[in-house]
Amino acid sequence: MLLWFAGLAVPAVAAVFASRGLDYRFVLAGAVAPSLALAVDDLWVMGALLFPIGVMTAVMLAGWGRRLAQRRWLGVPIGILCHLILDGAWLRTATFWWPLGGGEASGASLRPVWLLLALELIGAAALWWSWRRFDLADPVRREEFLRAGRLAAAPRPSRRR
Repeated sequence: MLLWFAGLAVPAVAAVFASRGLDYRFVLAGAVAPSLALAVDDLWVMGALLFPIGVMTAVMLAGWGRRLAQRRWLGVPIGILCHLILDGAWLRTATFWWPLGGGEASGASLRPVWLLLALELIGAAALWWSWRRFDLADPVRREEFLRAGRLAAAPRPSRRR
């Protein structure tokens, strides 16, 4: 499941932070990374709250004294936190609170196929909405996103009466 996380994480972060300095490509990467990791190897630790906190700590320490690098890379833990929210990770308390919960953590729970398809369709619709909202059909805006990770809401046409 990728479209659900990719489609909803970026517009949600753009709405909450409204930052021109945040690199939304890194938010996108952070949002889909746990799904890709689970597909490759059952890395359930990415479903623990401690994981994005550790990534954020690593970003802040690695970028010490380089604010622009920190701001760019902060998108990764923000995206991972979005993934945890959109995945409902807190419902799997043993994994979410690992190692603080004291319990044995487990891998991802399987959802019914119909639910996965519905969530992917919602994600695809959100991606389409984002494409239009950020006017990524415009080559200049699209290049700005691909090159620098910047998104800005497209101006809405004024209504004439």
